[in-house]
Amino acid sequence: MFGNTKKDSTNATDNEILEQVGTIIGPGAVIDGPLTTKDSTRIDGTIKGNVNISGALIVGQEGKIFGTASGVNIYVAGEVNGNLSAPQGKVEISDTGKVVGDVICKGIIIDENAIFQGRCEMTGLERNSADIAKERAAAVKESNEADNENNSEANESDEKKVI
Repeated sequence: MFGNTKKDSTNATDNEILEQVGTIIGPGAVIDGPLTTKDSTRIDGTIKGNVNISGALIVGQEGKIFGTASGVNIYVAGEVNGNLSAPQGKVEISDTGKVVGDVICKGIIIDENAIFQGRCEMTGLERNSADIAKERAAAVKESNEADNENNSEANESDEKKVI
């Protein structure tokens, strides 16, 4: 699901992911008010209020949030009626997930059959895609020119050996 380069949890088993979660709001639990935790949190119940998580936020298939939610990374398999914010991380909406609200994130994944009604603002985009494309094209051109120079130098040295 979410991870860093040291230990990529996309390769982790479900048990390893559950061990990383410090707070679990179980099915049937209803919190009427805000929720704030420092641990990664899984919500399988209902939160009627804003949710602020310092780690990853996982909204299970039975989970519902009615309010804004923020976390480092956010995974939604349930329902969120409110804005999501993960400005330095990613938001993933699974095929069973539903988000009605705006999203602010660095990266987003929306599975087929997921429901997303709102707008998305991508962070960390200091340069626009046209500038990035120009830089890539220039780098490819420089690389090709360097290869051509190396090839011509190699041909010259071969010619000298022949003479």
